[in-house]
Amino acid sequence: MNVETCNLVPRYILQPTFSRHLLLPVLLLLLHAWWGCCHPQCLDYKPPFQPHQPLVFCKEYSKFGCCDVEKDEQISHRFYTIMENFDHSGYVTCGRYIRSILCQECSPYAAHLYDAEDANTPMRMLPGLCGDYCSDYWHQCRYTLGLLLEDSESPQQFANLTATIEEDRRKFCDFLELKDQQYCYPNVLTNTELNANLGLVREDPKGCLELCLQEVANGLRNPVAMIHADDGTHRFFVAEQLGYVWVYLANGSRIDRPFLNLTQAVLTSPWAGDERGFLCIALHPRFTTVRKAYVYYSVSVKKQERIRISEFTLSVHDDNQLDHSSERTIMEVVEPASNHNGGQLLFGHDGYLYIFIGDGGRAGDPFGKFGNSQNKSVLLGKVLRIDVDNNDDGAPYSIPSDNPFLGEKETRPEIYAYGVRNMWRCSIDRGDPATGAGRGRMFCGDVGQNKYEEVDLIVKGGNYGWRAKEGFSCYDRKLCQNSSLDDILPIFAYPHKLGKSVTGGYIYRGCQMPNLNGLYIFGDFMSGRLMSLKENTTTGEWQYTEICMGRGQTCRFPKLIDSHYKYIISFAEDEAGELYFLATGVPSATARTGVIYKIVDPSRRAAPGKCSIKPSPVKIKGKLVHFHPKEGKGNPKILVTFSFFLPQRPAISTTMPKTREGKLWIGEKLESAGEGNQVYKKPRGKGRGYKKGRDGRRLRAGSVRLVSTDGLLDRGRVEIFLRGEWGTVCDDLFSAKAGSVVCRQLGFTKALAVMKRAALGEADSSVRILLDDVECEGGERSLLACKRSRVGKHNCSHGEDVGVICG
Repeated sequence: MNVETCNLVPRYILQPTFSRHLLLPVLLLLLHAWWGCCHPQCLDYKPPFQPHQPLVFCKEYSKFGCCDVEKDEQISHRFYTIMENFDHSGYVTCGRYIRSILCQECSPYAAHLYDAEDANTPMRMLPGLCGDYCSDYWHQCRYTLGLLLEDSESPQQFANLTATIEEDRRKFCDFLELKDQQYCYPNVLTNTELNANLGLVREDPKGCLELCLQEVANGLRNPVAMIHADDGTHRFFVAEQLGYVWVYLANGSRIDRPFLNLTQAVLTSPWAGDERGFLCIALHPRFTTVRKAYVYYSVSVKKQERIRISEFTLSVHDDNQLDHSSERTIMEVVEPASNHNGGQLLFGHDGYLYIFIGDGGRAGDPFGKFGNSQNKSVLLGKVLRIDVDNNDDGAPYSIPSDNPFLGEKETRPEIYAYGVRNMWRCSIDRGDPATGAGRGRMFCGDVGQNKYEEVDLIVKGGNYGWRAKEGFSCYDRKLCQNSSLDDILPIFAYPHKLGKSVTGGYIYRGCQMPNLNGLYIFGDFMSGRLMSLKENTTTGEWQYTEICMGRGQTCRFPKLIDSHYKYIISFAEDEAGELYFLATGVPSATARTGVIYKIVDPSRRAAPGKCSIKPSPVKIKGKLVHFHPKEGKGNPKILVTFSFFLPQRPAISTTMPKTREGKLWIGEKLESAGEGNQVYKKPRGKGRGYKKGRDGRRLRAGSVRLVSTDGLLDRGRVEIFLRGEWGTVCDDLFSAKAGSVVCRQLGFTKALAVMKRAALGEADSSVRILLDDVECEGGERSLLACKRSRVGKHNCSHGEDVGVICG
């Protein structure tokens, strides 16, 4: 990750090596690169929010910003503490400036104002001001700068600085000004484009909703389902097509013992795209007391392929494992072909178990006169509803008394709806959190034949048209023209140019992403496309909007990523109502490329504390396997960062003007690292690779020092000793992790800041540039052990010499 230059560095110490006539084009290019990539973000590296209660002090951010009431009170207290230093006249003159500056912590663009959009880059101590505003501030209240900085972590670092620059307007505003005129304060408040859709889901130029993802589990083999127990533990259970079900705790850890292992019974294969296997699991809605689970899987009985619905009882010895000896077959349905197995189980709000079975396979439902789906004497191509309560001493299930076809001649009483082809992933709407609207609605994705995929809203007794229709279009024209068809049309259908295998999703009803409330999010297995539908409650129509991954800095929050594996197998909802989807890079039951992604809206979050959960304790038998984000295709490296508010951030110092006084070399310490690329190499031969330091000690290749023009011991330009000489390091790719490697070599704990573009002074032409493109993980003993270019090979100038501030 690249570390941007700290904007605290005064402009007059940045000395570009290119001609002045090139300065304007370069600045315009940089401005264009930044335009559109900055986004609302708070200083804790999370999206803004609407506080529970209106703010009292920073009132302008009561509707949307980065402060809750507690933070507002802290800022208010800080303001009145500072203002104790003023008489009435000073209070009137300077109070408005100080209040405005302090309240920018509450701005929805606080992270940009403080240069804190990346947790690895240096952050301003004060928000970036616009030039005119800074000039006014200097003319009216220049001597208040020290008061604003005096409660920082290292106030003495700024004492000399403020004393120097308070007398010089140019230096003063070089210190405070943010050159980005779109985002500096107060322009950011009046920028029409920035504030037009502030807080809404971000859209790209084509109207695609820009969302982000968080990886929560990986290494799975075709994860086909994820469910929760609704028991307060916030565990989730993940089923693999192979026949395993795993328990994950609320902290992301997985229990090493499977909740269920049916691998010996499940019929599947390693073939890519095989639809057979363990397809679904559902827990009884009163799982804490009834302690039963229901599974849907493919099985071979006397060389005949079947779908089996079974019931298991929870182990009396382990709440995270089913009793494998307790399996009781609820239902078996013969499958005439290996595809179109359906595969959904869920409990409705009525307490009944719903079973979604495919039409039997092959193409065009060729079975019988009208196909299986329109034949109500068979269970294939149907939605079934059965009652599995109170079945311990009798039949495995009973028929609900209000099933729509109960008593109809030559009709199976289990049927709830019919005319479905191969419904893959269904869900039940929890209802709007405030009004309850939509509660109990059942949504399903029904995989199409040759032309269309569809999303259906399932109702009792409904005929969904297959094989007469595919989506809104006729498939079997003779059946389609039958006036007795009386089919229910899908709420949405899309052609195969968008995708060829729909994966049904969920209506979002969680707490953390208020913008997404009421949005039906689903996808396509073949194309990897994420999609959404939003109901117009007036017309009843559903509006389609594609979902894409956030561009540029949109997803640059801790733990968030902006890409995913292509094959979207399933969607899921956790106990709190947050949404996930399960995808894989290789659609095989034996490939460990399955990943679970949480869907995240980077534009707005719920107010802090509103969505807090306290998972009930879970007794664990066995070991916990801790989660580690995966790296690779579809799973970009996740940035490990820290979240904290400004007062907790290490202080970042600003260097003073360059002088021609004697230079100070710091910490020429010995290190044992040799001159290798990504591995350590020991020097060969006695004395090889050594040189005498200023204190008479021998220097090894890879030793570092900080060259300071100001006599400061904790900061300076980074120089490294290689091949018998000292040379500089370019700032390309040089991150805070690389800075930490340097600082630890010199006896410090960490790097407080990485300063680019020769901000801490550039070397003269007699000093060689020795290293470029340095990328460290943070634990290396020397820069030589980091990924980098060859020694002496670079494409930079001394105007890009990197410096660090250690602490």
